[in-house]
Order: sequence, then C-alpha cells, then structure tokens
Amino acid sequence: MQIAPVQGHTDAAWRHYHKKMYGGDHTYYTPFIRLERGDFRKHDLKDFLSPLNEGEDVVAQVIFKNMEELLPLVSGLAERGAKKIDLNTGCPFPLQTARGRGAAFVGNEEEYAKLPELLSRFPEVEFSLKMRLGMENPQEWRKIMPILNELPLSHVALHPRVAKEQYGGELHYDEFETFLKESKNPVIFNGEIKTPEDIVRIKERFPGIKDVMTGRGVLGRPSLTAEYEEGTEWDKEKRIRKMMEFHNLLEDHYRSELCGDHQVLSKIKPFWEYAEAEIGRKAWKAISKASNMAKYQSALAMI
Repeated sequence: MQIAPVQGHTDAAWRHYHKKMYGGDHTYYTPFIRLERGDFRKHDLKDFLSPLNEGEDVVAQVIFKNMEELLPLVSGLAERGAKKIDLNTGCPFPLQTARGRGAAFVGNEEEYAKLPELLSRFPEVEFSLKMRLGMENPQEWRKIMPILNELPLSHVALHPRVAKEQYGGELHYDEFETFLKESKNPVIFNGEIKTPEDIVRIKERFPGIKDVMTGRGVLGRPSLTAEYEEGTEWDKEKRIRKMMEFHNLLEDHYRSELCGDHQVLSKIKPFWEYAEAEIGRKAWKAISKASNMAKYQSALAMI
C-alpha cells in the first residue's frame, strides 16, 4: 500500500514507528521537498536524510512550478542518494497553487512539455507522479495526457478531485475511470480511503489499478493498513490500544530529540488531528486545547 505524505504529520519518525508498530509492505513518501530562496529547506533535507529511513521504502516527493525549480531538486536529491522521486502536481492548497506549484502545474502545458527531456537526464532515478484532475475543471487533465503518457513513470497517483474542491465534495469516479483507460502508466487511486472496506471497494470497482494510496485516512486510523492486509477489521479496543502504543513510541522519540515539553507538545499533538472519529469528539477537543503537558495527559486519559 502507498502511504501519502501529509505536511506536519508524516515525518521520518512517524513513518519509522508506523512501520515498526503495524508492519506491512508499504511505500512511504516524504512530505514535499521544495526550494526556498534557491536552495533546499534544511528541515526537508533532514527528514530525507534521517537514519530512521534506513531499510524502508521511502520516496522523496518534490513540489515545483517549473523546470528551473525541478532540476536542482532532482539533481540535488540524486546526488544525496535518492533512487525514487515523486513529482507532486496534486497539492491543492492556495499557498502553493498561487505560485504555480502543485495542482496548478497541471494547467501549465508549456512547462509540462519539458518534463520528458528533464527526466531523461536521470536514468538512475525511478520517477512517479501525484496529481489531481486539475484546478477547477475535472477534465483539465485531458490536455496534458499525451505528455503524461510520454513520461517513464513507475505510476501516477490520481486524486479524482480538482484543487478548488480540496478535500470536500464527491470524488469524480467517472473521470478517474477515463483516466485509467487512457493512461499508459500504471495508476494508483488516492482519495477518501478511511477503512479497510474502502480499499476493497475501490479495488473491486477499478480492477486495473496498480494500488491504493491513503494519507489522512491512515493518520486517523493508523491500523488501516494492517487491518486490510490481515483481511480482518479490528475492534475499536484493539485499534485504540495499538494507536496509543504507536503514540507513545513517537512521544518517547520526540522527548529524546527535542528540548522541553513545549517542543514535544508541538510535535505530538498533530498525531491526533485526523482522529476525531476514532477517539471521540470530547477527547479530541481536549487534546486540541491542551496548552501544557499536564493538560495533554489528562486529555489522553479521556480516550
């Protein structure tokens, strides 16, 4: 299964301890790596180069607005040992799309046409691509499909929404089906995968897909991957117990790496951001409001 990146959540520690707790044969993606003032952001490189990635299938994901940004990203990561790089053309957030990055790149046909030549310079790197259907119209992808089919990709992960929908509204399953038929590259389904039944349903509906990708779903229910692989839905007690064990491993790690409760709290509270349905609204709200470690521990006791 493919574990999508989520900024501020799926860092090297989260990926490492998720694998340790739940096992499975998964591919993890780094939160997107981008240039800032013409160079790599330090925390992006720290995450990519973390020793916690050793022995795991971790793909470096990059976000860019043109080839002038993409080239140094790919060459810099390749020089640092990257064997797999994912091109993020799917981020829907205005902070990135306003700069021509993420989902906005789908509409930049001039720059898109330059991708085949640039990627050909790095035959040692396995490329993949994550995308949305477009910015506003779910048929925007059709304009760039001929170019997309020229790219030697391990897969295309498609979230069948447009950027303006972000994570709301119905998925455009009809467009996904058309995309699947027209794509010469293997296709991965991404979007609203929250339960083991969702995975089964998507694989039955689209038997031609290569795999399924989940991001927010596995943050809210970390056992999702293990439950699917076992073919058995865990009861709530087991899910929560394993989730707390996972949380405790992460908290111990952050305590060993960071200085003081405030820093630890800022890193560990996001663990629960997507887990309201799993832990209950009362505990979830108390965790969100916790301003110190004592209040945080009291909130955890409500779960």
